[in-house]
Amino acid sequence: MSPACVGGSAPPRRAPALGVADGLALAASPTFAVMALLTGVLGGGPADMLCAAAPVWPLSGMATMYLLMSFFHAAPWLKLIRAGSRPAR
Repeated sequence: MSPACVGGSAPPRRAPALGVADGLALAASPTFAVMALLTGVLGGGPADMLCAAAPVWPLSGMATMYLLMSFFHAAPWLKLIRAGSRPAR
Protein backbone atom coordinates (compact mmCIF):
# COMPACT_ATOMS: atom_id res chain seq x y z
CA MET A 1 0.00 0.00 0.00
CA SER A 2 1.04 3.56 -0.57
CA PRO A 3 1.82 5.83 2.41
CA ALA A 4 -1.31 7.89 1.66
CA CYS A 5 -3.52 4.79 2.13
CA VAL A 6 -2.13 3.95 5.56
CA GLY A 7 -2.23 7.46 6.94
CA GLY A 8 1.31 8.54 6.01
CA SER A 9 2.04 11.69 4.14
CA ALA A 10 2.78 11.43 0.47
CA PRO A 11 4.26 14.38 -1.38
CA PRO A 12 1.50 16.39 -3.06
CA ARG A 13 1.34 16.08 -6.83
CA ARG A 14 -0.03 18.70 -9.14
CA ALA A 15 -2.42 17.57 -11.78
CA PRO A 16 -1.24 18.15 -15.39
CA ALA A 17 -4.35 20.23 -16.01
CA LEU A 18 -3.24 22.75 -13.40
CA GLY A 19 0.07 23.21 -15.19
CA VAL A 20 -1.74 24.02 -18.43
CA ALA A 21 -4.08 26.40 -16.60
CA ASP A 22 -1.11 28.16 -15.01
CA GLY A 23 0.51 28.55 -18.42
CA LEU A 24 -2.66 30.00 -19.90
CA ALA A 25 -3.00 32.39 -16.98
CA LEU A 26 0.56 33.62 -17.55
CA ALA A 27 -0.06 33.99 -21.29
CA ALA A 28 -3.13 36.23 -20.95
CA SER A 29 -1.52 39.46 -19.77
CA PRO A 30 1.29 39.68 -22.37
CA THR A 31 -1.14 38.69 -25.13
CA PHE A 32 -3.51 41.52 -24.26
CA ALA A 33 -0.57 43.95 -23.96
CA VAL A 34 0.61 43.04 -27.48
CA MET A 35 -2.94 43.38 -28.79
CA ALA A 36 -3.19 46.85 -27.20
CA LEU A 37 0.13 47.85 -28.76
CA LEU A 38 -0.82 46.60 -32.21
CA THR A 39 -4.25 48.19 -32.06
CA GLY A 40 -2.76 51.50 -30.93
CA VAL A 41 -0.03 51.50 -33.58
CA LEU A 42 -1.91 50.03 -36.52
CA GLY A 43 -5.31 51.46 -35.73
CA GLY A 44 -8.64 49.78 -35.21
CA GLY A 45 -9.25 48.87 -38.82
CA PRO A 46 -11.08 50.14 -41.89
CA ALA A 47 -14.10 51.32 -39.90
CA ASP A 48 -11.97 53.99 -38.22
CA MET A 49 -11.25 55.63 -41.58
CA LEU A 50 -14.96 55.93 -42.33
CA CYS A 51 -15.97 57.32 -38.97
CA ALA A 52 -15.93 61.13 -38.77
CA ALA A 53 -15.61 61.02 -34.98
CA ALA A 54 -12.49 58.86 -35.01
CA PRO A 55 -10.45 59.55 -31.87
CA VAL A 56 -7.11 61.30 -32.19
CA TRP A 57 -5.57 59.71 -29.10
CA PRO A 58 -4.18 56.23 -29.98
CA LEU A 59 -5.19 54.63 -26.65
CA SER A 60 -8.92 54.83 -27.05
CA GLY A 61 -11.54 52.27 -27.84
CA MET A 62 -10.20 48.75 -28.29
CA ALA A 63 -6.60 49.63 -27.39
CA THR A 64 -7.72 50.92 -23.99
CA MET A 65 -9.85 47.83 -23.44
CA TYR A 66 -6.91 45.52 -24.26
CA LEU A 67 -4.63 47.52 -21.97
CA LEU A 68 -7.11 47.27 -19.09
CA MET A 69 -7.52 43.54 -19.70
CA SER A 70 -3.74 43.19 -19.57
CA PHE A 71 -3.69 44.89 -16.16
CA PHE A 72 -6.59 42.80 -14.84
CA HIS A 73 -4.87 39.57 -15.92
CA ALA A 74 -1.50 40.51 -14.37
CA ALA A 75 -2.21 38.76 -11.03
CA PRO A 76 -0.48 35.45 -11.96
CA TRP A 77 2.65 37.39 -12.94
CA LEU A 78 2.60 39.32 -9.68
CA LYS A 79 2.21 36.09 -7.70
CA LEU A 80 5.11 34.54 -9.62
CA ILE A 81 7.33 37.56 -8.98
CA ARG A 82 6.36 37.64 -5.31
CA ALA A 83 7.06 33.91 -4.88
CA GLY A 84 10.49 34.35 -6.48
CA SER A 85 11.44 37.21 -4.16
CA ARG A 86 10.75 35.33 -0.92
CA PRO A 87 13.82 34.17 0.99
CA ALA A 88 14.34 30.39 1.18
CA ARG A 89 13.63 28.78 4.55
